[in-house]
Amino acid sequence: MDIDIHFMGRTLPIKVTDPHRMDTGRVVGDIVSFLNGDTGGADTLHLEELLPRMVRGVAGCEGGCPSNAKGLVRAGFRDYHLDYVEGGILTAAREVAPGRRLEIKIFPEF
Repeated sequence: MDIDIHFMGRTLPIKVTDPHRMDTGRVVGDIVSFLNGDTGGADTLHLEELLPRMVRGVAGCEGGCPSNAKGLVRAGFRDYHLDYVEGGILTAAREVAPGRRLEIKIFPEF
């Protein structure tokens, strides 16, 4: 499974080898380092909660099912705009400051 973080014209690709045992702390740490303090603090992003939900949303899509991705999009998460893209891709985006948009994309492993 791949996670792509887009922020201010930069991209951070993250590979998750086992989505059922993702090291959320490491992934969040990598993202926070990448953002370099430009978001007003890691706690305001709620990544520790969001990322596992997104990963569970696309894990299992290898067989063509949307897993619970569409349910997550319907339910929403805090102030993120969630989208399910055909093919099992789940996106979350929010503006962290005027003109500064954070986008997270999770791609299933096929």
